[in-house]
Amino acid sequence: MFSELSLTPRYRLDDDSPWLKGIDPLRRYWIYVNGDQRSLRVLSGLSAQSAEAFKQAIRNFRNLTIGQELTLPAGLSDRLVIHCVALNCYAIADHSTGHEVWHLFDAESLESLLLTAHPDWQSAPEHLNLGRSLITAAWGQTAVPKAA
Repeated sequence: MFSELSLTPRYRLDDDSPWLKGIDPLRRYWIYVNGDQRSLRVLSGLSAQSAEAFKQAIRNFRNLTIGQELTLPAGLSDRLVIHCVALNCYAIADHSTGHEVWHLFDAESLESLLLTAHPDWQSAPEHLNLGRSLITAAWGQTAVPKAA
């Protein structure tokens, strides 16, 4: 059962602890889990192919009601699934650790992230290296396990 009043901690733009490291040019959201800089996660962000698709995605987000979910296109053929958990509380599922974890956001924070899909948006210069760091880390991983 979903509640209309939620006291659940969530990411807010006015948080005391900085939780957003940055947004790379592919619109991936780099967040510190609960503001902990030792726990960095990368969430795929909205990828709109046109101005009209962008506007429709924002309208659909604003119209979400408690208990509904919204699936939006994200970069690299991925999907961004937003769950409306409670009044002013939205979740994005993260599978990067092998287990599903929901990151909670208030409406203002999540809409601010979604707005980066606007065709005129540009990543901050200091965030350009975020995507590069992901590629560099991938180069250090073995693609095929070594035979024993």
